[in-house]
Amino acid sequence: MAKITYVEFNGTEHVVDVASGLTVMEGARDNGIPGIEADCGGACACSTCHVYVDPAWTDKLPSKDAMEEDMLDFAFQPDPQRSRLTCQLKVSDALDGLKVFMPEKQI
Repeated sequence: MAKITYVEFNGTEHVVDVASGLTVMEGARDNGIPGIEADCGGACACSTCHVYVDPAWTDKLPSKDAMEEDMLDFAFQPDPQRSRLTCQLKVSDALDGLKVFMPEKQI
């Protein structure tokens, strides 16, 4: 279980416990967090679960694979260092305290 903070574009924070084995996207979806649409359901076939990872976490997360890199090209204002697709971030105890910020919109 990991405590993850989701920050909406307007600054509203949602701190939720997400079970290990789920993705950060599933944690948002299951807890009704606005700002992560997840149109493809987690198949890494869209960019509607795009977030900006808190700078303190960018080096702590697994590297992006080629598919995630490709999908981020379609995200709204991607940041080369901080942008991630939450469907590609598997929750474990190591993600306890992760903080992610939603973009202004998902496309």
